[in-house]
Amino acid sequence: MLKSAPEWLDIAFVGEHDANALRHELKDADVLLHVLTPVTGAVLKAAPKLKLVQKIGVGVNTIDLETARSLGIAVANMPGCNSQAVAEHTLTLMLASLRRLGYLDNASRHGAGWELPPDTYDSVSELSGRTVGFVGYGSIPRKLTAALVALGARVIYHARHAVPDDAARKAASLEALLHEADIVSLHIPLTPDTRGLLDAAAFSAMKQGAVLINTARGELVDERALHDALISGKVAAAGLDVFATEPVPRDNPLLGLPNVIATPHVAWLTPQTLARSIAVLIENCRRLKEGEALLNQV
Repeated sequence: MLKSAPEWLDIAFVGEHDANALRHELKDADVLLHVLTPVTGAVLKAAPKLKLVQKIGVGVNTIDLETARSLGIAVANMPGCNSQAVAEHTLTLMLASLRRLGYLDNASRHGAGWELPPDTYDSVSELSGRTVGFVGYGSIPRKLTAALVALGARVIYHARHAVPDDAARKAASLEALLHEADIVSLHIPLTPDTRGLLDAAAFSAMKQGAVLINTARGELVDERALHDALISGKVAAAGLDVFATEPVPRDNPLLGLPNVIATPHVAWLTPQTLARSIAVLIENCRRLKEGEALLNQV
């Protein structure tokens, strides 16, 4: 992927858990590429020449923005680079949750695919005729709306501002969306105001048998409340690419439920996303070198 990097750009790769190598490289680094591992104040202070933290992705909640600002270190992200990949993964999780693919896959692998209780298929559902509610209506939900409508679904959304879109309707409030949606899909950043947004009260407000999809941030959801809702049947299924603690621990109770589809925060990760991201990275490094305004500075 980086074969196209210009000669003037020197890139060093450090293993995720190699703290010594990271400290060594930070001494002379101008730019730090960030994916998921938190960029703490200590990391920033260990990099005396650092000028830019370039997020490979969109969310910057794992970067100490206050310390970066105090040290004069710019932070930039890459909105749009992963939208197609995340939109497709979100749709995959919706379909997999509705059709209980995790449960059916496991039964098939254990030779019990034709021995399931007759009522198993009473709990599966088609997407057609369902109402999909997006919490947040940025580029990813907007990409999905046309596909969902083409498949026969209705689309509503909750956002600060209405978006001109004849195919989707703005809900009066988050509570109104939760009351109406058969599928609730999260597409908002993690902030102090959104942390734990879906708590026990929110799950109580949902339709009986609703489905939750989260490809945004794990801490938007109170996982204990979600677990209780899944056990009770209030929430029929959940498709989760993100968790409050990552990598998700093997003993997370959600992983033991047959009505949970789990993936390891990879909705964004495709070769196409990486190619688009590297193009932005190289351009921002060039702009930094030439003293020009950065793309997508936070």
